[in-house]
Amino acid sequence: MNNDKHYEVVIVGGGAAGISTAARLSKELPSGSIAIIEPSTEHYYQPIWTLVGGGVFPKDVSEKDTATLIPEGCDWIKDSVTGFNPTDNKVNTRENGDISYSFLVVAAGIQINWTEIKGLSRNVGKKGICSNYSYKTVDSTWENIRSLGKGTAIFTQPGSPIKCGGAPQKIMYLAEDYFRRAGLRKQIDVKFVSGMPGIFAVKKYAEELNKICDTRGIERTFRHDLVEVDADNKVAIFKNLDTEELVSMEYDMLHVTPKMGPPNFIKKSPLANEGGWVDVNKDTLQHNEFNNVFACGDCSSLPTSKTAAAIRAQVPVMVRNLLTARDNHPLDDHYDGYTSCPLVTGYGKLILAEFDYDLNPKETFPFDQGVERKSMYILKKDILPKLYWHGMLKGRF
Repeated sequence: MNNDKHYEVVIVGGGAAGISTAARLSKELPSGSIAIIEPSTEHYYQPIWTLVGGGVFPKDVSEKDTATLIPEGCDWIKDSVTGFNPTDNKVNTRENGDISYSFLVVAAGIQINWTEIKGLSRNVGKKGICSNYSYKTVDSTWENIRSLGKGTAIFTQPGSPIKCGGAPQKIMYLAEDYFRRAGLRKQIDVKFVSGMPGIFAVKKYAEELNKICDTRGIERTFRHDLVEVDADNKVAIFKNLDTEELVSMEYDMLHVTPKMGPPNFIKKSPLANEGGWVDVNKDTLQHNEFNNVFACGDCSSLPTSKTAAAIRAQVPVMVRNLLTARDNHPLDDHYDGYTSCPLVTGYGKLILAEFDYDLNPKETFPFDQGVERKSMYILKKDILPKLYWHGMLKGRF
């Protein structure tokens, strides 16, 4: 099938970045001039999966039908993108042929590569292996936490980019808190094994997180990347990224953060940089070669943490710059790299990390956000989901 309709703006992706971009643009452009290309009929508020995995919420609170979120006046093309032809201003799709545009926004998110860790894809959700990084598997995390009576619980993080870089340790803190409250902590060893060089990139927050781990007896190992899971023998195999040596660790519960990367259809396209991400200017979010192409969110090359909070800061800048480019004026709005990581450190405890490109804290509230606070946990649990559904996705926040 060929779709020969031309759109003023084509948005690739119907996640947090794509929908919030469409919501803002729809207030400025005529009805029918914006298309969103998104294959999924379900939309997930993924930041709450930490609390789902910790038994606070059922997973269905994170899900809404995509159709209910498409802004009025925007066309939803329920299809998958297979490639880009930016020279001819066209997007290639699986079932609708080529779709042309005046401006393109790429907001396709990040791809989870379950098969890059040997033995993971066929065993996640069973045999003590769990992960918060999928709607299908997030239930298994809580099942494993509440059923573990003794042994070793390992929580992993890869040394490569992932969405929400703090999430792998958030669920660890909730699990440790649950074990302690259940009177099981002395029988369970809690370990954090990460491919990263430290617990957090921003010094202020890293210092506090290391103190918390010391106080609670959480063992940390860095520069070790999970490469294989032997599910039958409950052995996790890590590669020491400094020596290339393989290190085996036995577990009774294993929470895995899978490896991630740019979507394949972006990685092989003319829009990608050497790493496979959409190659954009870090200040303006405009493509470095094609002036009518913009990108934001997890699929972009922006050198900041891939979080919903970062998207919330990026989208208004990108939209203003797109509209400015449409009027043939120089781009004058800039994104400073702002991102946020609400670091849940237990039930009713949270450190609200906020920082910029230079890893300098950029905090919102008139108090020290680098210490655990119940108020910030309430913000994460009760307020931010409402702001997401009714503010950010509506172009209001």
